[in-house]
Amino acid sequence: MSADTTIVAVEFELRELPAPAPFRWRDGLPGSDGAVTGGVLRIRTRDGACGEVPTARGVIVRDLVERRLRDELVGQDALAREYLWHRLWELDRIEEFPIYALGLVDVALWDLAGKLAGQPVHRLLGGFRDAIPAYGSTVTYATTEEYLDVADQILARGFTAIKLHAWGDARRDAALCQALRAHVGPDVPLMYDGSAAFDLPDAVFLGEALSEARYLWYEEPMREFNVTAHRWLAERVDVPLLVGETSDGAHMNMADFIAAGCATYVRTSALYKGGVTGALRIAHLAESFGLRAEVHGPGAVHAHLCLAIPNTTYYEALVHGNPIVTDPAVGPDGLVRPSDAPGFGFAFDAEAAGAAR
Repeated sequence: MSADTTIVAVEFELRELPAPAPFRWRDGLPGSDGAVTGGVLRIRTRDGACGEVPTARGVIVRDLVERRLRDELVGQDALAREYLWHRLWELDRIEEFPIYALGLVDVALWDLAGKLAGQPVHRLLGGFRDAIPAYGSTVTYATTEEYLDVADQILARGFTAIKLHAWGDARRDAALCQALRAHVGPDVPLMYDGSAAFDLPDAVFLGEALSEARYLWYEEPMREFNVTAHRWLAERVDVPLLVGETSDGAHMNMADFIAAGCATYVRTSALYKGGVTGALRIAHLAESFGLRAEVHGPGAVHAHLCLAIPNTTYYEALVHGNPIVTDPAVGPDGLVRPSDAPGFGFAFDAEAAGAAR
């Protein structure tokens, strides 16, 4: 007898999350959150299955669940993920969901599907690899000397690549990027994330320094509202651009970045791109053009995506503090191997805190 996967309940449980160890991003951006009200979204079916997803944005998501999502989902088939993904996009026309909220239902439905199948999600997605290397993705530190010390700790921890989040000052950041290249030598893959700090002239200045230092990619140099500005940047620098992290519209907007010729790498994620279903759309779109789709951010969902997407090369592991603290999912060999538990195998409070990025 087949299971009855009709959705009968959509619940949201608020949870108080403690403040993490403090850290900061570039100048102009807030740093780490303090204590926040997060929560867990649960979708239950008539046969007793339950898909879950944590979030750090508890109050906003609870409002969306109670005011908009519950009535839309109850009575639907939980395995009709494509239909429900499209329904959420239809509702977005009215609701304008926060970009971090758009994929929560989809993630919960994939978690439910994995539990029904008795399989981890990366196997349901087809499974391309069993493990993936992680890069150490820094927060912002005070001085060049501290960055170099942190870089040594990252490499000693087993990571084989490093991504910088720096100060958002094009000239100071350029000097840091070149100093790090000189410090670690020519063979360590290095990446730089501008966190959208620059206008086009400063983005070009920094891009020239990254080209000279042979950085693997130049990520989010400018706000992603204007595709043409990114095309102009790509025409002026040699370093490959990684684009589309926070652009709205999932694969629809990403298609414009690709068509403009500015993308060598694109960002995909469950957090900003409409869940697992949206993330896969972007990965497959990029693959059809021979581009890489690098998964944004840490956490269980993104670890499963990294194992399933053939044109991704790294898992992003946040590194903060000094001495450094990093993602416990990264093994001593620098590799990430997600849980084989059915679904995603969430560690709820840690996952929710990570989503606060």
